[in-house]
Amino acid sequence: MDKAAAEKAYAPAALESLDAFAIGPAQLQLVSLAENVTFRVTDRNDTVYVLRLHRPGYHTLDELNSERVWIRALADAGIAVPRPLVARDGRDYVAVSVAVTGERRYAGMSHWTEGELLANVLRHSRNVGEHDAYFAQLGSIAASMHNQANRWRVPSSFKRHALDSDGLVGDAPFWGPFWEHPVLSAAERRLLLDTRERIRGALSRYGRDASTFSMIHADLHTGNVLLDGQRLTVIDFDDAGFGWHQYDAAVALFSSWTAPDFPIVERAFVRGYRSVREISDAALALIPMFLLIRGMAIIGWIHQRPELDRSEYVQGLKDLVCARCEMFEPPC
Repeated sequence: MDKAAAEKAYAPAALESLDAFAIGPAQLQLVSLAENVTFRVTDRNDTVYVLRLHRPGYHTLDELNSERVWIRALADAGIAVPRPLVARDGRDYVAVSVAVTGERRYAGMSHWTEGELLANVLRHSRNVGEHDAYFAQLGSIAASMHNQANRWRVPSSFKRHALDSDGLVGDAPFWGPFWEHPVLSAAERRLLLDTRERIRGALSRYGRDASTFSMIHADLHTGNVLLDGQRLTVIDFDDAGFGWHQYDAAVALFSSWTAPDFPIVERAFVRGYRSVREISDAALALIPMFLLIRGMAIIGWIHQRPELDRSEYVQGLKDLVCARCEMFEPPC
């Protein structure tokens, strides 16, 4: 579905949800058609919001409500995240129907966050000092989020998935069975399965100590970070769940994994992280394993979405992941 067709298909449901959030009349602009359908909303007072129609079947309403609970807790801790908006009856989400597709989706709204995606900024900048500064700040934000999560008393009603050993490399991982992607040869599939077992063993031995396991963003790549002036804001908590802190670090660093400046970027991230939260060298030594896990997870994610044309990307990613599997030695 192209952007024009998507806007036509989803705009009626978006307008229906605006009434529940007591916003109108308003202008709608489709800004993203991906996992969720995202609109920019401008009301009569020129106040801008973001409206998301969440994909069916990914999260239950309890899980979506829990996402908002954590986002508010992060905001209360002084961390730059989007400020959620509630409907006129106090709900965080309202259910709307999409007539064209026959879907029933949950609509949620937040105040719009100004800024440019950090991924775009980095793509157009060759200034090593800028890259260093941005990744240091991103590391400090990740540490602040982990500090909040470790100190936070999770409500009894809180429901989110776990990105533990089963969630990452179990028999039914959260982002899909990466070893079943048809891009893999039989030998490559065996290699990934063998490496998966060795990773499971390492994660089991490492354990889930609170010093490195809590709620995490789980999708902290630079495409989910906005830069406004010199301020970074983290967006898109759709994948947030309980997991290892090193996975957040690996996601943040993954796009630079094979770049010549990766050591600079990694050192900057760690420096920023350690300026806010302690982390041992032994814990940091697990990041290469979590980078490999992230690569596997992306293959699984793409495999679950055949409608996306990622054939060229997944071929290169598969080659990278297989090469790292060949080199993999369990870090613990």
